[in-house]
Amino acid sequence: MALWLTTSCTGDFDQINTDPTKASEAVWDPNYFLPQAQNRYINVGYDAMLYQSTAMQVLASTVGYYGNGDKYVNTSGSTGYQGAIFNRTYETGADLAEMIRLTAGKDQYVNLYNIGRIMQALNFQRGTDVYGDIPYSQAFSAKTGITTPKYDTQQSIYMSLLTELEQATAALDASKAKPTGDLFYGGDITKWKKFGYSVMLRIAMRMTKVDPTTAKTWAEKAAAGGVFTSIDDNAKEIADANNATSAIYNVYQVSDDFRELRWSKTFIDMLKTTSDPRLSAIAEVPQAGAANNASQTLVGNNAASVQVGLPNGFDLNGGATDIRQQAGYPGATGSGTDIAPLGNYSRPRISVYLKRAGTLMVLTYPETELLLAEAKVRGWNVSGTAADHYKNALIGAMTSLSQLDATATIATETATAFATAHPLDVSSTDASLKAINTEYWKTTGSMFNFIETWNNWRRSGYPTLTPVNYPGNVTNATIPRRMIYLSTENVTNAANYASAVTTLTGGDLLTSRVWWDK
Repeated sequence: MALWLTTSCTGDFDQINTDPTKASEAVWDPNYFLPQAQNRYINVGYDAMLYQSTAMQVLASTVGYYGNGDKYVNTSGSTGYQGAIFNRTYETGADLAEMIRLTAGKDQYVNLYNIGRIMQALNFQRGTDVYGDIPYSQAFSAKTGITTPKYDTQQSIYMSLLTELEQATAALDASKAKPTGDLFYGGDITKWKKFGYSVMLRIAMRMTKVDPTTAKTWAEKAAAGGVFTSIDDNAKEIADANNATSAIYNVYQVSDDFRELRWSKTFIDMLKTTSDPRLSAIAEVPQAGAANNASQTLVGNNAASVQVGLPNGFDLNGGATDIRQQAGYPGATGSGTDIAPLGNYSRPRISVYLKRAGTLMVLTYPETELLLAEAKVRGWNVSGTAADHYKNALIGAMTSLSQLDATATIATETATAFATAHPLDVSSTDASLKAINTEYWKTTGSMFNFIETWNNWRRSGYPTLTPVNYPGNVTNATIPRRMIYLSTENVTNAANYASAVTTLTGGDLLTSRVWWDK
Protein backbone atom coordinates (compact mmCIF):
# COMPACT_ATOMS: atom_id res chain seq x y z
CA MET A 1 0.00 0.00 0.00
CA ALA A 2 2.88 2.39 0.76
CA LEU A 3 4.32 1.77 -2.71
CA TRP A 4 0.92 2.50 -4.29
CA LEU A 5 0.66 5.80 -2.42
CA THR A 6 4.15 6.81 -3.49
CA THR A 7 3.84 6.02 -7.19
CA SER A 8 0.29 7.30 -7.51
CA CYS A 9 1.44 10.86 -6.91
CA THR A 10 3.35 11.14 -10.20
CA GLY A 11 1.86 13.01 -13.13
CA ASP A 12 3.18 10.31 -15.48
CA PHE A 13 0.94 7.56 -14.09
CA ASP A 14 -0.47 6.42 -17.47
CA GLN A 15 2.95 6.31 -19.11
CA ILE A 16 4.61 4.48 -16.21
CA ASN A 17 1.80 1.93 -15.92
CA THR A 18 1.43 1.12 -19.63
CA ASP A 19 2.84 -2.25 -20.62
CA PRO A 20 5.28 -1.46 -23.46
CA THR A 21 4.83 -4.97 -24.91
CA LYS A 22 1.07 -4.49 -25.51
CA ALA A 23 -0.43 -2.69 -28.51
CA SER A 24 -2.81 0.18 -27.87
CA GLU A 25 -6.15 0.66 -29.64
CA ALA A 26 -4.54 3.34 -31.77
CA VAL A 27 -2.12 0.90 -33.42
CA TRP A 28 -3.94 -2.41 -33.03
CA ASP A 29 -5.19 -3.88 -36.33
CA PRO A 30 -8.74 -5.18 -35.74
CA ASN A 31 -8.27 -7.61 -38.63
CA TYR A 32 -6.37 -9.80 -36.18
CA PHE A 33 -9.62 -10.68 -34.43
CA LEU A 34 -11.25 -12.23 -37.51
CA PRO A 35 -9.17 -15.40 -38.00
CA GLN A 36 -9.12 -16.02 -34.26
CA ALA A 37 -12.91 -15.79 -34.08
CA GLN A 38 -13.35 -17.97 -37.16
CA ASN A 39 -11.08 -20.64 -35.76
CA ARG A 40 -12.75 -20.54 -32.35
CA TYR A 41 -16.14 -20.93 -33.99
CA ILE A 42 -15.43 -23.92 -36.21
CA ASN A 43 -12.78 -25.76 -34.22
CA VAL A 44 -15.27 -27.68 -32.09
CA GLY A 45 -13.66 -31.10 -31.55
CA TYR A 46 -15.25 -33.00 -28.67
CA ASP A 47 -17.86 -30.21 -28.32
CA ALA A 48 -19.69 -31.91 -31.20
CA MET A 49 -18.30 -35.43 -31.18
CA LEU A 50 -19.40 -36.67 -27.76
CA TYR A 51 -23.09 -35.85 -28.08
CA GLN A 52 -24.31 -34.88 -31.53
CA SER A 53 -22.27 -37.22 -33.74
CA THR A 54 -23.54 -40.36 -32.04
CA ALA A 55 -26.94 -39.13 -30.86
CA MET A 56 -27.70 -38.49 -34.54
CA GLN A 57 -26.62 -42.06 -35.33
CA VAL A 58 -24.07 -40.86 -37.85
CA LEU A 59 -21.24 -42.32 -35.77
CA ALA A 60 -21.27 -44.99 -33.07
CA SER A 61 -18.78 -46.05 -30.44
CA THR A 62 -18.22 -48.54 -27.64
CA VAL A 63 -15.77 -46.21 -25.82
CA GLY A 64 -17.15 -45.22 -22.42
CA TYR A 65 -17.08 -41.44 -22.80
CA TYR A 66 -19.03 -41.65 -26.05
CA GLY A 67 -21.88 -42.97 -23.94
CA ASN A 68 -22.98 -39.33 -23.56
CA GLY A 69 -24.49 -39.23 -27.05
CA ASP A 70 -24.43 -42.88 -28.06
CA LYS A 71 -26.33 -44.12 -25.01
CA TYR A 72 -27.62 -40.92 -23.28
CA VAL A 73 -25.75 -41.68 -20.07
CA ASN A 74 -23.73 -39.23 -18.01
CA THR A 75 -20.07 -40.16 -18.08
CA SER A 76 -17.05 -38.50 -16.53
CA GLY A 77 -16.88 -34.88 -17.67
CA SER A 78 -20.38 -34.85 -19.14
CA THR A 79 -21.34 -31.49 -17.63
CA GLY A 80 -18.26 -29.92 -19.19
CA TYR A 81 -19.15 -31.22 -22.64
CA GLN A 82 -22.77 -30.14 -22.25
CA GLY A 83 -21.68 -26.59 -21.50
CA ALA A 84 -18.86 -26.46 -24.05
CA ILE A 85 -20.74 -24.64 -26.81
CA PHE A 86 -21.94 -22.08 -24.25
CA ASN A 87 -18.30 -21.28 -23.48
CA ARG A 88 -17.37 -21.31 -27.15
CA THR A 89 -20.20 -18.92 -28.03
CA TYR A 90 -18.96 -16.26 -25.63
CA GLU A 91 -15.26 -16.77 -26.33
CA THR A 92 -15.91 -16.40 -30.05
CA GLY A 93 -18.39 -13.61 -29.45
CA ALA A 94 -15.96 -11.62 -27.31
CA ASP A 95 -13.44 -11.53 -30.16
CA LEU A 96 -16.14 -10.44 -32.60
CA ALA A 97 -17.63 -7.86 -30.23
CA GLU A 98 -14.24 -6.20 -29.82
CA MET A 99 -13.61 -6.27 -33.55
CA ILE A 100 -17.02 -4.71 -34.18
CA ARG A 101 -16.39 -2.02 -31.55
CA LEU A 102 -13.02 -1.06 -33.00
CA THR A 103 -14.31 -0.85 -36.59
CA ALA A 104 -17.69 0.83 -36.09
CA GLY A 105 -18.01 4.06 -38.07
CA LYS A 106 -14.62 3.72 -39.77
CA ASP A 107 -14.88 3.73 -43.55
CA GLN A 108 -11.64 1.79 -44.06
CA TYR A 109 -13.11 -1.07 -42.04
CA VAL A 110 -16.66 -1.11 -43.40
CA ASN A 111 -16.34 -4.67 -44.70
CA LEU A 112 -14.56 -6.00 -41.63
CA TYR A 113 -17.23 -4.38 -39.44
CA ASN A 114 -20.09 -5.98 -41.34
CA ILE A 115 -18.37 -9.35 -41.66
CA GLY A 116 -18.05 -9.23 -37.87
CA ARG A 117 -21.79 -8.70 -37.56
CA ILE A 118 -22.50 -11.61 -39.93
CA MET A 119 -20.10 -13.83 -38.01
CA GLN A 120 -21.72 -12.82 -34.73
CA ALA A 121 -25.13 -13.80 -36.10
CA LEU A 122 -23.72 -17.17 -37.13
CA ASN A 123 -22.15 -17.59 -33.70
CA PHE A 124 -25.25 -16.71 -31.71
CA GLN A 125 -27.53 -18.81 -33.86
CA ARG A 126 -25.55 -21.88 -32.86
CA GLY A 127 -25.44 -20.83 -29.21
CA THR A 128 -29.17 -20.28 -28.91
CA ASP A 129 -29.98 -23.37 -31.00
CA VAL A 130 -28.02 -25.55 -28.59
CA TYR A 131 -29.41 -24.08 -25.34
CA GLY A 132 -32.46 -21.90 -25.99
CA ASP A 133 -32.57 -18.59 -24.11
CA ILE A 134 -29.06 -17.19 -23.57
CA PRO A 135 -27.47 -13.81 -22.77
CA TYR A 136 -27.44 -11.71 -25.93
CA SER A 137 -28.43 -8.04 -25.66
CA GLN A 138 -26.32 -7.53 -22.52
CA ALA A 139 -23.48 -9.88 -23.47
CA PHE A 140 -19.97 -8.37 -23.51
CA SER A 141 -21.13 -5.41 -21.41
CA ALA A 142 -18.72 -5.71 -18.49
CA LYS A 143 -17.12 -2.36 -19.39
CA THR A 144 -20.47 -0.71 -18.75
CA GLY A 145 -20.89 -2.47 -15.43
CA ILE A 146 -23.10 -5.40 -16.51
CA THR A 147 -21.40 -8.56 -15.27
CA THR A 148 -24.54 -10.68 -14.88
CA PRO A 149 -26.31 -10.30 -18.23
CA LYS A 150 -29.95 -11.21 -18.63
CA TYR A 151 -31.00 -14.18 -20.74
CA ASP A 152 -32.88 -13.08 -23.85
CA THR A 153 -35.60 -15.27 -25.29
CA GLN A 154 -34.65 -17.31 -28.30
CA GLN A 155 -37.44 -15.68 -30.27
CA SER A 156 -36.11 -12.18 -29.62
CA ILE A 157 -32.56 -13.30 -30.44
CA TYR A 158 -33.70 -14.74 -33.76
CA MET A 159 -35.47 -11.52 -34.73
CA SER A 160 -32.36 -9.50 -33.88
CA LEU A 161 -30.06 -11.85 -35.80
CA LEU A 162 -32.19 -11.56 -38.94
CA THR A 163 -32.15 -7.77 -38.78
CA GLU A 164 -28.40 -7.76 -38.20
CA LEU A 165 -27.87 -10.02 -41.20
CA GLU A 166 -30.09 -7.93 -43.44
CA GLN A 167 -28.29 -4.71 -42.57
CA ALA A 168 -24.75 -6.10 -42.50
CA THR A 169 -24.99 -8.11 -45.72
CA ALA A 170 -26.49 -5.19 -47.64
CA ALA A 171 -23.72 -2.90 -46.35
CA LEU A 172 -20.84 -5.02 -47.67
CA ASP A 173 -19.04 -3.07 -50.38
CA ALA A 174 -16.62 -4.73 -52.81
CA SER A 175 -15.14 -1.33 -53.69
CA LYS A 176 -13.91 -0.87 -50.13
CA ALA A 177 -10.94 -2.48 -48.35
CA LYS A 178 -11.06 -6.24 -47.91
CA PRO A 179 -10.41 -7.84 -44.53
CA THR A 180 -7.05 -9.51 -44.08
CA GLY A 181 -6.55 -12.90 -42.47
CA ASP A 182 -10.00 -14.14 -43.52
CA LEU A 183 -9.85 -17.94 -43.21
CA PHE A 184 -13.18 -18.60 -44.96
CA TYR A 185 -13.02 -16.57 -48.18
CA GLY A 186 -9.72 -14.72 -48.28
CA GLY A 187 -11.56 -11.41 -48.16
CA ASP A 188 -13.84 -12.07 -51.15
CA ILE A 189 -16.76 -9.71 -50.49
CA THR A 190 -18.99 -11.25 -53.17
CA LYS A 191 -18.77 -14.60 -51.41
CA TRP A 192 -19.40 -12.95 -48.03
CA LYS A 193 -22.63 -11.48 -49.40
CA LYS A 194 -23.77 -14.93 -50.47
CA PHE A 195 -22.74 -16.26 -47.08
CA GLY A 196 -24.77 -13.61 -45.23
CA TYR A 197 -27.92 -14.41 -47.18
CA SER A 198 -27.33 -18.16 -46.80
CA VAL A 199 -27.08 -17.80 -43.01
CA MET A 200 -30.29 -15.74 -43.16
CA LEU A 201 -32.00 -18.57 -45.05
CA ARG A 202 -30.92 -21.12 -42.46
CA ILE A 203 -32.17 -18.99 -39.57
CA ALA A 204 -35.47 -18.45 -41.37
CA MET A 205 -36.00 -22.13 -42.06
CA ARG A 206 -35.34 -23.01 -38.42
CA MET A 207 -38.68 -21.32 -37.62
CA THR A 208 -40.86 -23.38 -39.97
CA LYS A 209 -42.82 -25.04 -37.16
CA VAL A 210 -42.99 -22.26 -34.60
CA ASP A 211 -43.56 -19.24 -36.88
CA PRO A 212 -44.02 -20.21 -40.53
CA THR A 213 -45.18 -16.74 -41.55
CA THR A 214 -41.98 -15.07 -40.37
CA ALA A 215 -39.94 -17.97 -41.73
CA LYS A 216 -41.48 -17.45 -45.18
CA THR A 217 -40.81 -13.70 -45.16
CA TRP A 218 -37.14 -14.05 -44.32
CA ALA A 219 -36.51 -17.12 -46.49
CA GLU A 220 -37.83 -15.19 -49.47
CA LYS A 221 -35.64 -12.19 -48.57
CA ALA A 222 -32.60 -14.41 -48.38
CA ALA A 223 -33.31 -16.12 -51.69
CA ALA A 224 -33.90 -12.76 -53.39
CA GLY A 225 -30.68 -11.38 -51.90
CA GLY A 226 -28.57 -14.13 -53.41
CA VAL A 227 -27.46 -17.30 -51.61
CA PHE A 228 -24.78 -19.85 -52.53
CA THR A 229 -24.81 -20.95 -56.17
CA SER A 230 -22.09 -23.63 -56.34
CA ILE A 231 -19.71 -25.63 -54.18
CA ASP A 232 -17.15 -22.90 -54.79
CA ASP A 233 -19.19 -20.87 -52.31
CA ASN A 234 -18.79 -23.43 -49.51
CA ALA A 235 -17.68 -21.67 -46.33
CA LYS A 236 -14.77 -23.69 -44.97
CA GLU A 237 -11.51 -23.42 -43.08
CA ILE A 238 -8.37 -25.32 -43.94
CA ALA A 239 -6.83 -26.25 -40.61
CA ASP A 240 -3.26 -25.46 -39.65
CA ALA A 241 -1.43 -28.78 -39.37
CA ASN A 242 1.47 -27.29 -37.44
CA ASN A 243 -0.80 -25.84 -34.77
CA ALA A 244 -3.26 -28.76 -34.69
CA THR A 245 -6.29 -26.57 -35.28
CA SER A 246 -8.47 -29.25 -36.92
CA ALA A 247 -9.87 -30.32 -33.57
CA ILE A 248 -12.74 -32.46 -34.83
CA TYR A 249 -10.21 -34.52 -36.76
CA ASN A 250 -7.69 -34.38 -33.91
CA VAL A 251 -10.30 -36.22 -31.83
CA TYR A 252 -10.12 -39.06 -34.33
CA GLN A 253 -6.36 -39.25 -33.76
CA VAL A 254 -6.80 -40.19 -30.08
CA SER A 255 -5.96 -43.89 -29.88
CA ASP A 256 -9.21 -45.04 -28.21
CA ASP A 257 -11.36 -42.93 -30.53
CA PHE A 258 -9.56 -44.13 -33.63
CA ARG A 259 -9.73 -47.76 -32.59
CA GLU A 260 -13.41 -47.83 -31.62
CA LEU A 261 -15.15 -44.92 -33.38
CA ARG A 262 -17.22 -46.21 -36.31
CA TRP A 263 -19.90 -45.13 -38.73
CA SER A 264 -23.32 -45.97 -37.34
CA LYS A 265 -25.34 -48.82 -38.77
CA THR A 266 -28.17 -46.34 -39.31
CA PHE A 267 -25.97 -44.13 -41.49
CA ILE A 268 -24.24 -46.90 -43.45
CA ASP A 269 -27.50 -48.76 -44.08
CA MET A 270 -29.10 -45.56 -45.40
CA LEU A 271 -26.28 -45.12 -47.92
CA LYS A 272 -26.28 -48.79 -48.90
CA THR A 273 -30.03 -48.80 -49.56
CA THR A 274 -29.56 -46.58 -52.60
CA SER A 275 -25.98 -47.59 -53.51
CA ASP A 276 -24.94 -44.05 -52.69
CA PRO A 277 -21.48 -43.23 -54.15
CA ARG A 278 -20.55 -41.52 -50.89
CA LEU A 279 -20.26 -44.91 -49.20
CA SER A 280 -16.86 -45.80 -50.65
CA ALA A 281 -15.73 -42.16 -50.51
CA ILE A 282 -16.13 -41.85 -46.73
CA ALA A 283 -15.94 -45.36 -45.25
CA GLU A 284 -13.39 -48.15 -44.98
CA VAL A 285 -13.02 -51.43 -43.10
CA PRO A 286 -9.65 -51.73 -41.32
CA GLN A 287 -7.18 -54.40 -42.25
CA ALA A 288 -7.46 -57.48 -40.05
CA GLY A 289 -6.13 -57.72 -36.51
CA ALA A 290 -5.70 -55.50 -33.47
CA ALA A 291 -2.38 -54.03 -34.56
CA ASN A 292 -3.66 -53.14 -38.00
CA ASN A 293 -6.90 -51.80 -36.52
CA ALA A 294 -4.89 -49.42 -34.31
CA SER A 295 -2.51 -48.27 -37.04
CA GLN A 296 -3.30 -44.71 -38.12
CA THR A 297 -1.26 -45.00 -41.31
CA LEU A 298 -2.66 -48.26 -42.68
CA VAL A 299 -5.58 -47.61 -45.04
CA GLY A 300 -8.54 -49.94 -45.04
CA ASN A 301 -10.84 -51.44 -47.66
CA ASN A 302 -13.26 -48.82 -48.98
CA ALA A 303 -15.21 -51.12 -51.33
CA ALA A 304 -18.90 -50.39 -50.88
CA SER A 305 -19.80 -54.07 -50.68
CA VAL A 306 -17.84 -54.70 -47.45
CA GLN A 307 -19.07 -51.72 -45.41
CA VAL A 308 -20.91 -52.54 -42.17
CA GLY A 309 -22.13 -49.96 -39.66
CA LEU A 310 -21.86 -50.36 -35.88
CA PRO A 311 -25.23 -50.23 -34.09
CA ASN A 312 -25.54 -47.47 -31.50
CA GLY A 313 -26.06 -48.33 -27.87
CA PHE A 314 -23.58 -51.15 -27.32
CA ASP A 315 -20.28 -51.65 -25.53
CA LEU A 316 -17.44 -54.15 -25.08
CA ASN A 317 -18.04 -54.71 -21.37
CA GLY A 318 -18.89 -58.41 -21.53
CA GLY A 319 -22.54 -58.16 -20.44
CA ALA A 320 -25.93 -58.10 -22.14
CA THR A 321 -25.10 -54.88 -23.99
CA ASP A 322 -21.79 -56.17 -25.38
CA ILE A 323 -21.90 -55.86 -29.16
CA ARG A 324 -20.28 -59.29 -29.47
CA GLN A 325 -23.41 -60.86 -27.96
CA GLN A 326 -25.81 -59.30 -30.48
CA ALA A 327 -27.47 -60.86 -33.49
CA GLY A 328 -25.84 -59.60 -36.64
CA TYR A 329 -22.39 -59.18 -35.08
CA PRO A 330 -19.99 -59.70 -38.01
CA GLY A 331 -17.25 -61.18 -35.85
CA ALA A 332 -13.80 -59.97 -34.91
CA THR A 333 -10.78 -59.85 -37.19
CA GLY A 334 -7.32 -61.24 -36.51
CA SER A 335 -6.34 -64.29 -34.54
CA GLY A 336 -4.69 -65.36 -31.30
CA THR A 337 -3.82 -62.32 -29.22
CA ASP A 338 -4.15 -60.01 -32.24
CA ILE A 339 -7.93 -59.67 -32.13
CA ALA A 340 -9.92 -56.56 -33.17
CA PRO A 341 -13.49 -56.90 -31.83
CA LEU A 342 -14.75 -54.07 -34.07
CA GLY A 343 -12.50 -54.91 -36.98
CA ASN A 344 -15.29 -55.68 -39.43
CA TYR A 345 -17.14 -52.41 -38.84
CA SER A 346 -16.70 -49.38 -41.09
CA ARG A 347 -14.70 -46.43 -39.82
CA PRO A 348 -14.28 -42.94 -41.31
CA ARG A 349 -11.60 -43.17 -44.00
CA ILE A 350 -8.26 -42.09 -42.59
CA SER A 351 -7.26 -40.27 -45.78
CA VAL A 352 -10.36 -38.08 -45.50
CA TYR A 353 -10.89 -37.53 -41.77
CA LEU A 354 -7.60 -38.29 -40.03
CA LYS A 355 -5.99 -35.02 -41.04
CA ARG A 356 -4.31 -32.37 -38.93
CA ALA A 357 -4.72 -30.07 -41.94
CA GLY A 358 -8.31 -31.11 -42.50
CA THR A 359 -11.06 -29.04 -44.09
CA LEU A 360 -13.64 -27.83 -41.58
CA MET A 361 -17.02 -27.11 -43.18
CA VAL A 362 -18.94 -24.10 -41.85
CA LEU A 363 -21.92 -23.80 -44.22
CA THR A 364 -22.27 -25.36 -47.66
CA TYR A 365 -24.00 -24.98 -50.99
CA PRO A 366 -25.81 -28.36 -50.75
CA GLU A 367 -27.28 -27.41 -47.36
CA THR A 368 -28.54 -24.17 -48.86
CA GLU A 369 -30.03 -25.93 -51.89
CA LEU A 370 -31.89 -28.32 -49.59
CA LEU A 371 -33.35 -25.42 -47.63
CA LEU A 372 -34.45 -23.80 -50.89
CA ALA A 373 -36.01 -27.10 -51.95
CA GLU A 374 -37.99 -27.18 -48.72
CA ALA A 375 -39.06 -23.56 -49.09
CA LYS A 376 -40.36 -24.36 -52.57
CA VAL A 377 -42.20 -27.46 -51.31
CA ARG A 378 -43.90 -25.19 -48.80
CA GLY A 379 -45.08 -22.98 -51.67
CA TRP A 380 -42.86 -20.01 -50.88
CA ASN A 381 -41.67 -17.51 -53.46
CA VAL A 382 -38.15 -18.68 -54.30
CA SER A 383 -36.90 -19.29 -57.81
CA GLY A 384 -36.52 -22.73 -59.38
CA THR A 385 -38.30 -25.96 -58.59
CA ALA A 386 -38.03 -28.11 -55.51
CA ALA A 387 -36.89 -31.03 -57.67
CA ASP A 388 -34.09 -29.01 -59.24
CA HIS A 389 -32.86 -27.66 -55.90
CA TYR A 390 -32.87 -31.19 -54.51
CA LYS A 391 -30.91 -32.50 -57.51
CA ASN A 392 -28.40 -29.67 -57.17
CA ALA A 393 -28.02 -30.53 -53.49
CA LEU A 394 -27.30 -34.19 -54.16
CA ILE A 395 -24.69 -33.37 -56.76
CA GLY A 396 -23.20 -30.64 -54.55
CA ALA A 397 -23.04 -32.88 -51.48
CA MET A 398 -21.14 -35.55 -53.37
CA THR A 399 -18.75 -33.28 -55.22
CA SER A 400 -18.04 -31.22 -52.09
CA LEU A 401 -16.34 -34.25 -50.54
CA SER A 402 -13.31 -33.62 -52.73
CA GLN A 403 -12.77 -30.47 -50.65
CA LEU A 404 -12.17 -32.74 -47.65
CA ASP A 405 -9.60 -34.80 -49.52
CA ALA A 406 -8.86 -35.77 -53.11
CA THR A 407 -9.36 -39.46 -52.25
CA ALA A 408 -13.03 -38.69 -51.53
CA THR A 409 -13.61 -37.24 -54.99
CA ILE A 410 -16.84 -38.30 -56.66
CA ALA A 411 -16.93 -37.36 -60.33
CA THR A 412 -19.59 -34.85 -61.34
CA GLU A 413 -20.85 -37.33 -63.90
CA THR A 414 -21.27 -40.00 -61.23
CA ALA A 415 -23.03 -37.60 -58.88
CA THR A 416 -25.30 -36.35 -61.65
CA ALA A 417 -26.24 -39.86 -62.70
CA PHE A 418 -27.11 -40.76 -59.12
CA ALA A 419 -29.16 -37.58 -58.62
CA THR A 420 -31.03 -38.19 -61.89
CA ALA A 421 -31.83 -41.76 -60.85
CA HIS A 422 -32.99 -40.65 -57.39
CA PRO A 423 -35.21 -37.59 -57.91
CA LEU A 424 -37.15 -35.83 -55.18
CA ASP A 425 -40.22 -37.77 -54.06
CA VAL A 426 -43.06 -35.38 -54.91
CA SER A 427 -45.89 -37.78 -54.16
CA SER A 428 -46.83 -35.66 -51.13
CA THR A 429 -45.53 -32.74 -49.10
CA ASP A 430 -44.52 -35.07 -46.29
CA ALA A 431 -42.66 -37.36 -48.69
CA SER A 432 -40.72 -34.39 -50.08
CA LEU A 433 -39.87 -33.05 -46.62
CA LYS A 434 -38.69 -36.49 -45.55
CA ALA A 435 -36.42 -36.84 -48.59
CA ILE A 436 -35.00 -33.31 -48.28
CA ASN A 437 -34.20 -33.49 -44.59
CA THR A 438 -32.87 -37.03 -44.71
CA GLU A 439 -30.46 -35.80 -47.35
CA TYR A 440 -29.55 -32.87 -45.07
CA TRP A 441 -28.64 -35.46 -42.42
CA LYS A 442 -26.45 -37.36 -44.87
CA THR A 443 -24.80 -34.19 -46.17
CA THR A 444 -23.89 -32.64 -42.84
CA GLY A 445 -23.04 -36.00 -41.28
CA SER A 446 -20.57 -36.95 -43.99
CA MET A 447 -18.92 -33.53 -43.56
CA PHE A 448 -18.62 -33.97 -39.78
CA ASN A 449 -20.86 -30.93 -39.17
CA PHE A 450 -22.69 -32.76 -36.39
CA ILE A 451 -24.25 -29.87 -34.49
CA GLU A 452 -26.02 -28.76 -37.66
CA THR A 453 -27.06 -32.37 -38.30
CA TRP A 454 -28.69 -32.38 -34.87
CA ASN A 455 -30.25 -28.93 -35.21
CA ASN A 456 -31.99 -29.76 -38.46
CA TRP A 457 -33.13 -33.15 -37.20
CA ARG A 458 -34.75 -31.51 -34.18
CA ARG A 459 -36.49 -29.02 -36.46
CA SER A 460 -37.62 -31.42 -39.18
CA GLY A 461 -37.97 -34.77 -37.44
CA TYR A 462 -36.14 -36.50 -40.31
CA PRO A 463 -34.78 -39.04 -40.65
CA THR A 464 -36.87 -41.02 -38.19
CA LEU A 465 -34.34 -42.35 -35.70
CA THR A 466 -35.00 -45.14 -33.20
CA PRO A 467 -33.54 -44.14 -29.80
CA VAL A 468 -31.41 -46.60 -27.88
CA ASN A 469 -32.43 -47.76 -24.42
CA TYR A 470 -29.18 -48.36 -22.58
CA PRO A 471 -29.23 -49.14 -18.83
CA GLY A 472 -28.79 -46.01 -16.72
CA ASN A 473 -29.66 -43.53 -19.46
CA VAL A 474 -30.79 -40.09 -18.20
CA THR A 475 -33.30 -39.21 -20.93
CA ASN A 476 -35.87 -41.97 -20.46
CA ALA A 477 -34.56 -43.48 -23.70
CA THR A 478 -35.11 -40.39 -25.83
CA ILE A 479 -32.56 -38.59 -28.00
CA PRO A 480 -31.30 -35.35 -26.37
CA ARG A 481 -33.15 -32.24 -27.60
CA ARG A 482 -30.81 -29.59 -26.19
CA MET A 483 -27.66 -29.26 -24.11
CA ILE A 484 -27.61 -28.27 -20.44
CA TYR A 485 -26.35 -24.77 -19.62
CA LEU A 486 -22.77 -24.21 -18.53
CA SER A 487 -22.61 -25.59 -15.00
CA THR A 488 -21.19 -22.40 -13.44
CA GLU A 489 -24.06 -20.20 -14.63
CA ASN A 490 -26.22 -21.08 -11.63
CA VAL A 491 -23.51 -19.59 -9.42
CA THR A 492 -22.03 -16.69 -11.40
CA ASN A 493 -25.33 -15.52 -12.94
CA ALA A 494 -27.79 -17.23 -10.64
CA ALA A 495 -30.86 -15.00 -10.85
CA ASN A 496 -30.84 -14.71 -14.63
CA TYR A 497 -30.07 -18.40 -15.04
CA ALA A 498 -32.97 -19.32 -12.75
CA SER A 499 -35.32 -17.09 -14.74
CA ALA A 500 -34.28 -18.70 -18.01
CA VAL A 501 -34.79 -22.21 -16.65
CA THR A 502 -38.43 -21.42 -15.84
CA THR A 503 -39.14 -21.08 -19.56
CA LEU A 504 -37.97 -24.65 -20.22
CA THR A 505 -40.56 -27.37 -19.84
CA GLY A 506 -39.11 -29.71 -17.23
CA GLY A 507 -36.17 -27.41 -16.47
CA ASP A 508 -32.54 -27.39 -17.53
CA LEU A 509 -32.50 -30.90 -19.01
CA LEU A 510 -31.28 -32.71 -22.08
CA THR A 511 -34.91 -33.53 -22.86
CA SER A 512 -36.28 -29.98 -22.73
CA ARG A 513 -37.00 -28.18 -26.01
CA VAL A 514 -35.97 -24.80 -27.32
CA TRP A 515 -38.50 -22.31 -28.71
CA TRP A 516 -38.44 -23.44 -32.34
CA ASP A 517 -38.36 -27.19 -31.51
CA LYS A 518 -42.04 -28.06 -31.54
